[in-house]
Amino acid sequence: MEETNREAVATAVQRVAGMLQRSDQLDKVEQYRRREARKKASVEARLKAAIQSQLDGVRTGLSQLHNALGDVKDIQNSLADVSKDWRQSINTIENLKDVKDAVVQHSQLASAVENLKNIFSVPEIVADTQVLIEQAELLEAHRKLMDLECSRDDLMYEQYRMDSKNTHDMNLIRNYFGEVQGLSDDLAKQLWMVLQRAMGTVRRDPTMLVSVVRIIEREEKIDRRMLDRKKQTGFIPPGRPKSWKEKMFEVLEGTVTTRIEGSQSVTREADKMWMVRLLEITRKYVLDDLIVVKNLMVQCFPPHYNTFDRFFKLYHNAVSMRVQELAAEDLEANEIVSLLTWVLNTYKSEEMMGHPELLTEYDINLMDPLLPQEVVDELLSRYLQTFTSNITGWLRKALETDKKDWFKETEPEADQDGYYQTTLPAIVFQMFEQNLQVAAQINETFKEQVLKLCLKQMNSFLVRYREEAIAYKENHLRDRQLPQCYVQYMIAIINNCHTFKESINSLKKKYFKSTESTQNDAAIEKTLNDVAKDGCQFLLDEVFLDLEHHLNELLTRKWLTGTHAVDTICVTVEDYFNDFAKIKKPFNTEMTSEAHRRVVVEYIKAVMQKRITFKNADERREGADRMIKEAEQFKFLFRKLTAGEETDRLCDAIAAIAEVFKLTDPTLLYLEVSTLVSKYPDIREEHIVALLAMRGDASRDMKQMIMETLNQNKPTYAGITQPIFKDITIPTVTMTSMSSSMAATANKLLK
Repeated sequence: MEETNREAVATAVQRVAGMLQRSDQLDKVEQYRRREARKKASVEARLKAAIQSQLDGVRTGLSQLHNALGDVKDIQNSLADVSKDWRQSINTIENLKDVKDAVVQHSQLASAVENLKNIFSVPEIVADTQVLIEQAELLEAHRKLMDLECSRDDLMYEQYRMDSKNTHDMNLIRNYFGEVQGLSDDLAKQLWMVLQRAMGTVRRDPTMLVSVVRIIEREEKIDRRMLDRKKQTGFIPPGRPKSWKEKMFEVLEGTVTTRIEGSQSVTREADKMWMVRLLEITRKYVLDDLIVVKNLMVQCFPPHYNTFDRFFKLYHNAVSMRVQELAAEDLEANEIVSLLTWVLNTYKSEEMMGHPELLTEYDINLMDPLLPQEVVDELLSRYLQTFTSNITGWLRKALETDKKDWFKETEPEADQDGYYQTTLPAIVFQMFEQNLQVAAQINETFKEQVLKLCLKQMNSFLVRYREEAIAYKENHLRDRQLPQCYVQYMIAIINNCHTFKESINSLKKKYFKSTESTQNDAAIEKTLNDVAKDGCQFLLDEVFLDLEHHLNELLTRKWLTGTHAVDTICVTVEDYFNDFAKIKKPFNTEMTSEAHRRVVVEYIKAVMQKRITFKNADERREGADRMIKEAEQFKFLFRKLTAGEETDRLCDAIAAIAEVFKLTDPTLLYLEVSTLVSKYPDIREEHIVALLAMRGDASRDMKQMIMETLNQNKPTYAGITQPIFKDITIPTVTMTSMSSSMAATANKLLK
């Protein structure tokens, strides 16, 4: 108690401190006091009321317990009196056994008298009932049937009560009413026939369906009454329980199943689109029937039947069984897609089970899946296997068709920008697009699986594409006159690589949610680049095959005396590159750069092969001037081909070598060679030796001094973007002859 008081005081102090944090709040102390007093009074009043209510409840409870105790005592006394009277009357009851037997006999006779009219008119009633059944007067027929069954059952029950072991009399009654069971069976057949046609009956004559349901409900009540009497007496009439209600639901289930199974009007042999037609007919039947159930049939059945829910589940189960049967068949790829699209998307959409008229009656999310997940997975796996086989064949066929075009005598088509191309990329990606659109109808995950499979197959296809391009080049080299449009189709092959890249990126952007690269991206990118580079290389090889004769004239005596080899080289390169302008970027740019590099490298190779050795300073000057002039020609050509881009560095290598030849003072050779090496660090010792040998006036000591000095101060060329001399090799024979020539020249100078 003291602890509670302390906590209350602490809380009050904290609260007062919170109220009086500023000086201007002191003026409101009286106001705060009155407010807290009102709150305190209110709390106390509520507390008093609560305690008073509790006390009143306790008082009332004690009063009721007191009254209950009195009632219990009264009941106890009454039970004692009853027990006393019962003991006194035992003997009296035993003396009334004869009266009891008389009562039983009287009951039997009364039952016989009551049913006497029906007993004598059984044949007539049976005949009338049969006629009513045949005329479809089902309610009246059932009323007469119930009268007959009631008479039979009452007589058999009384006989059972009198002597349950007397089978003779029981059989006598059963045989006399033997035709009643046949009437019951005939009536049942009529009922089941009406239920089997329930969808049509409820539209034409719903009262007939209502009559059937009323009859079944009557029989259900009689069944329950007979079963209750069996529990008490052990007697059950023949043919009971009829369980017509249970049988009714079995008939309805069979009707629904038959309607779903009977929807297949065509086969695969008659119509390739049989699966689509079958599923569409099924969709229409199910939707129409369920709308009829909702709007008409529900009114014909008692509410506790949950008619719509029951029919909804019946149709769902029947459709599920049907699609599982379809899934087990040997389906083609397009049939698998049609089935899965219908099962996974159409079935729960607004076009079918999700229709607005049905949503108000049933939650489609409570339905079990039409197909188990393992069946769906197995179908998807079968589709992917078939698709893989099909797409491999499609790609092979597309490539074969494209290869035939390569040998045509007409140029390939050009796109709107004038670039050569073939129809191969369009055919391939139209094929991919169609299959991805189909896969997207199933679900996102499957769509991405198909896309990955397409990319995987694309990688294998591009490897074959590269092999065919190489074979195309080799076939051309056997006879360079054939194919007639070799250059144009090789350009188209290169451009196709660019189109393939764009199409792949477009497909990934459209059908692949993730921006991450797939495992095939790098391989596809590499293969496409390889195909394009191979194509560019093949075209350049074609150019340099035509230039070979003119390149061989460079740095020869004929060249020194005057030749048009470089003019011809420039004209030929420019002519080829007019065709190469139809190559898309960046391949066009890369090809121009490579052509530039190869021309310069071939020119320098001619220098290094010592096709000529200058005899004197005049020849060296004349040769150097010619080299500088031809370097300018190359610069002009490739500036033109590259639209003014920087092209000087490669051609300047020719001019730098020319400066080495042009130098008149041999003592300054070291400086000139050092300048050349500093500009082109990839130049090697054998290159310097070849240059000095071609110059023809370098002494052995000078050569040795130059080489030793350069080796001591050898620069690195790791960062050079376009090495020139790295790809230039000096033949062994040439090196030997150069060394011998230099030695002979040195000896002459020493003498």
